[in-house]
Amino acid sequence: MTNIDFKKGNGLVPAIIQDNNTLQVLMAGYMNEEAYNKTVSEGRVTFYSRSKKRLWTKGETSGNYLIVNNITTDCDNDALLIKVSPAGPVCHTGSKSCFGPELSKGFIYQLENIISRRIDDNAEASYTNQLYRKGINKVAQKVGEEAIELVIEAKDDNTELFKNEAADLLYHFLILLKTRNVAFEDIEEVLRERHAARG
Repeated sequence: MTNIDFKKGNGLVPAIIQDNNTLQVLMAGYMNEEAYNKTVSEGRVTFYSRSKKRLWTKGETSGNYLIVNNITTDCDNDALLIKVSPAGPVCHTGSKSCFGPELSKGFIYQLENIISRRIDDNAEASYTNQLYRKGINKVAQKVGEEAIELVIEAKDDNTELFKNEAADLLYHFLILLKTRNVAFEDIEEVLRERHAARG
């Protein structure tokens, strides 16, 4: 068990819930030690409800559980950041997040997971899977074609067409990464390391 300081908040610590893929903040709640232990043992987020004065597992009535991917504490060990895979809308309003609508930022990781699922499940009707099954040469060729189309659109004044070609290139690039068993996060890490090395 992580050394969490439950005493500082009279037995409670704030728990910030974040989408494991998009990193969007979904909600916040409080945990006592019992709620934390239940969360860890069951792999689903359980809070301590200050209004009901009892443990409350998110999704216990709706079925929209928060499946735990990772739990970390802050530097003072008195707050939790919990990355989850939500089983449905998180907010009682039906929204993905209690902090507003679903954001486009970070969607690339959700798309990466969709691509992986269609390939891993061998979804026969999926264009993604069909292209992947043709092999790396065909996938690489498609990435090259999309890159050329993006360059052509970059020279024109139609921003919408440019954005669509950029999206096409990124989508096929993700398929190419999958064929090489490389994650988009691995590419981000290379960029981060380069930046760190250059100060």
